[in-house]
Parts: sequence; C-alpha cells; structure tokens
Amino acid sequence: MHTDGPGPGSPEAVPGEPPEDTVATRCAVRRRQLGLTREELAHRAGMSVAYLGRLESFSGDFDPTALMRLAAALEMPYDELAEGPQEAAPGQRVAGPHPLLAQLPEDECWRRLGTHGIGRIGRPGAAGSAPVVLPVNFLVDGRTIVYRTEADGAAAPAEGNQLAFEADHIDEQLRRGWSVLVTGTAEHITDPDTVCSLTARPGAQPWAGGKRDLWVRIRPREVTGRTIHTP
Repeated sequence: MHTDGPGPGSPEAVPGEPPEDTVATRCAVRRRQLGLTREELAHRAGMSVAYLGRLESFSGDFDPTALMRLAAALEMPYDELAEGPQEAAPGQRVAGPHPLLAQLPEDECWRRLGTHGIGRIGRPGAAGSAPVVLPVNFLVDGRTIVYRTEADGAAAPAEGNQLAFEADHIDEQLRRGWSVLVTGTAEHITDPDTVCSLTARPGAQPWAGGKRDLWVRIRPREVTGRTIHTP
C-alpha cells in the first residue's frame, strides 16, 4: 500500500495558511515533483519508511548522514533540504581539510556539462572597456556550446569573436566541486532546421524570458576542467 498522505509527525496544511517551511514540507514538495511515493523515496535513500517519517518530522535533532542520503535521493542540495532555499552566493562554508585539486580530461568535462544548464559566457567589451561576463542558459550540441540571446543584447557576440564559457557545480556539504572552461569562436546559427531543432530541446527556453532570436554556437578551441575534493 502506498502512503502518499501525511505520515506520523508530518505537518498538515492549515486551510487558508501557507505551509510552514520545514524539512518535512520541503521533502514532501520535492518528492511530489519527482513523482515518488514514500516507499520509493525510502528505498532510494536506503532507509525504512518509518525512519523517513521520523526525518520528515525533523525538529533539530537528526542524523546528518541520513539527511544527506535523503537529499541525494531527492536530487537536491543538502543545505536546501535542511535549511531552505539558499540565497547567498555559493561557497559560504570554510574549505575542507587537505583539499585535492585535479585536472579533468576533456571527455569528463563534457560529461559534467551534460545536455544543458546554466553557465557564464565571457566576451570582449567595447574598445578600452572591461570584458563582459553574463549568465546564459546553454545546450551542449555535439561537442559545441550553444545559447540564445537578443540580437542586440550584451551576450550577442559578432561572428568570429573569441568567447569563453564556464559552468561549475559546488557541493558545500561535502566540500567538493568542479568547473569547466570552454574557449573558442562564436558562430551565428541561421539554418532554420537547426534553429527549430535546438528550440525544441529541453532547456532551450531562457530563464530570462523575452525575445531571444539569436542562437550562438561556440566552436571550442580548448576545453579544460578542474575538480576539487577532500579525501
């Protein structure tokens, strides 16, 4: 029998009032976003349904290791599950002991980038001005980076401009992370079939919204990456 309703100790929503922001509500919301039952989530996290129920009634006295497993099963950062959405810039925690920094092979760089996400592009500024660095929604197309922007916007390079692209990920709880840097040449994508195909892909809609009809491809000249972790 599936148990999708509130379990023992789980908070009930009060009609007319917003739900309290707790581990229980954050867990329940994320679980439903993933389409998981309590049994399925407990199995993912390697714990019993009863123990999951106790975690969902979190009051401050909990096993961080168990909550870390739950965060991984929910595919969300530990801090966000334990403390709520984080608005501060990443990297608020102190560095881990004896951190190890290593280079990533190019194949691993592309694997880390996945199929799409949010990164940053860097392009030359106007004559005599500082370079411009802006966040963009990106897609990986083959072994190139593509993004869309306004034709006259700050992220729109001239054809043939040299660009840099960077994406990264930080896990503050485990004190580890990675970054990938792609440098190369900008191309404007004008083929209608290619534009149509890219537009239909997951992640193609920019978070910033608006009319963004210029698709830009970065043809890599160099792809490098680094990873850091504590032993």
